[in-house]
Formats: sequence, structure tokens, C-alpha cells
Amino acid sequence: MKKIAIAGSTGSIGTQTLDVVRERGDIQVMALTAGSNIRLLEQQIREFGPGLAAVWKEEDAASLRTSTADLPVRIVSGMDGLLEAATIPESDMLVTAIVGMIGLRPTIAAIQAGKDIALANKETLVTAGHLIMPLAEEHGVRILPVDSEHSAIFQCLQGEKGNSIHKILLTASGGPFRGKKREELSDVRLEDALKHPNWSMGRKITVDSATMVNKGLEVMEAKWLFDTPLERIQVIVQPQSVIHSMVEYVDGSILAQLGTPDMRLPIQYALYYPARRPLSGRRLDFYELGTITFEKPDLETFEGLRLAYEAAARGGSMPVIFNAANECAVAKFLNRDISFLEITQIIHECMVHCTCKEHPDLDEILETEKSVREWIESRW
Repeated sequence: MKKIAIAGSTGSIGTQTLDVVRERGDIQVMALTAGSNIRLLEQQIREFGPGLAAVWKEEDAASLRTSTADLPVRIVSGMDGLLEAATIPESDMLVTAIVGMIGLRPTIAAIQAGKDIALANKETLVTAGHLIMPLAEEHGVRILPVDSEHSAIFQCLQGEKGNSIHKILLTASGGPFRGKKREELSDVRLEDALKHPNWSMGRKITVDSATMVNKGLEVMEAKWLFDTPLERIQVIVQPQSVIHSMVEYVDGSILAQLGTPDMRLPIQYALYYPARRPLSGRRLDFYELGTITFEKPDLETFEGLRLAYEAAARGGSMPVIFNAANECAVAKFLNRDISFLEITQIIHECMVHCTCKEHPDLDEILETEKSVREWIESRW
């Protein structure tokens, strides 16, 4: 029986991971972590019986200890608690379903503890890919992608060892504002940005999809995951979200992974790799689908994607600046403090004004994030 820990169990990826665990019945959950949704976390503890659970605030941990006093579970808090859950000796794998750079240190700790990583936290490789990939190799740890696009690329690479990639074709839905021009986005409401046409995701990632910053983060992540230069990673808008990504080989052959937009599929593939298991749910019906279409991304309207390529090309800590600025800006947008277009404006200004370090270590990455947040708070 596979034994896992889940960082971010109450979020979108975390709950869908537990859907897979519930359906399959042959995975044991050893540890769960959550931010502040202790009501849902308690329900998960009661259903899946982990020995350890972590929350961010100690007052939430105290409340959870009281409500779970009848259960054999230990409740911890803060970063120390998150690190303990990530490295719990009984687990084989850490599912990093946590959103944001808070997932960086637990992922590193889990790798150092020899845990395989089912990676759903984009920020880990975006900000520290130069540290994470060599560390995983050093410790003999597998990084198994959970993002639908990176899982699709990973699946297209199976059985092709030794064959050279010419290009990665990273697909995007285009989000809720596909086809609109920049001037049409000046009065976008939060409710509009949260209406993704195909996928069910958390609020932050849904906004990232609306700005196409999410696709930019995925470009940076693909660069590290698949050791592919930026100029060989091409974004293609595929509005139906049926082709999850493609790989073009040097002979011109293109392999694509297709399926319904269901995150449980890449989650389950990572959990059981290299085996495939039955999965409930709707199957792709080509007669019903009829057509699959493709478009070129509009980098003028969705400048977040353009800025992501620029940040990745600059390297060093510039992707950290890009990511931290986006996290802050999206939080402000979700709080209705700024407009939709100000998200990428903030990212651009941070890339211009914040100091970029050439070869940042972990401490410098975290310090850069802190300085970006402080810079934004002093001006917005």
C-alpha cells in the first residue's frame, strides 16, 4: 500500500487527491496540512485517519486539538509543522498541493528525506528549479508532475528515452477572456475572472489563468522539469482543453495527450506511476466533440505570458520577482484592492525596480520574495 502526505489537503488539488484515495482504496494517508480551513481538515482527518496534521496558526491548531481529542492524531502548526508533515518517516511520497512559495521549504525537506514528489506547486520550480532538480537527482527522488500540462508532456515522453525533443507544445485554454483586447479588460470584475470556461480550480490559479500568468509559470516549470530551453517551449491556445500538451520530436512526429479536463487523471497518474489504474468519470467522446481548434496567444493583451518569458530568459532571481509580484498582486485583486490590469502592471514594475541576483541560494530566494512584497506594500 502506497503511503502519502498531502501538503494543502483542503485546496482544489488536495481535495481531488483525496477523491482518488477514496476511490482507489489502496493508498494510506500519513499526514495532512492545511492553511486555515480547519473544519474541512477535521473532516478529512476523521475520514482518512492520518497520524499527523498541520495548520499554519497555532490558535487553529489548538482548536483542532480540542475537536479531534477523540482521535489518535497529533496536531502541529507553523512552518515547523509543515516541515514535519512533509518529512514524516512513514510516507513514501509528498503531494505538494499547497499554493505559493510557502511550498518551497517543505518540498526541499521532503526531497532531502528521500520522498518522491507529486508536484502541483508551480512556484517550487519557477523560483528554485536550479536547486530542486539537482537535489532530486542527488537523493534519487522522482519529481512527478501533477499539472495537467506537465503530466501530458511527461506521458508523451514515456517510451522515448534517447530520442531528442525538438519542441514542447504547451497548450492553454485562453481563460475566460480569450479573444478580448486589452481595452476590454479595464473594467473586469473579480466574478468575471473567476469564471474559467473548462477547469475547476482554486481562486488564485483561476485568476492566474485569466491573466495567462499561469501559462507563463508553466513555461518556466517545463524548462526545469524537461531540461528544455525556452526557445523550444511554445504556448498554443487550445480552447476546448482536450489536448493537454504535446511533444514534437526531431523527426517531426508530434505526440499529444488528450482527455477530459479532469485533474484527477494527472493526480492519479503521478500517484501510481508508471502504472495506470481505472478512473471513474466522463470519457472523451470525439463524435460529441466534433472539432479541436488552435490559436496563437495574444501577448499584447495578456502581457503576463510575455513577462514570464522575459523573466525566465533573464534568469537568476528574476523568476522569483515575477512570481512574488504576481502572488501579491493577485491577493490584492482577490481582495478588490486593485483592478485586473494592475496585476501585470505590478509584475512589470517589480521586474524593473527590484534587485535580481544571479545565482540565488534558498535564503536569497526567500529574501527576494520578502523584499518584493515589501516594495509592493510600500507603493500599492
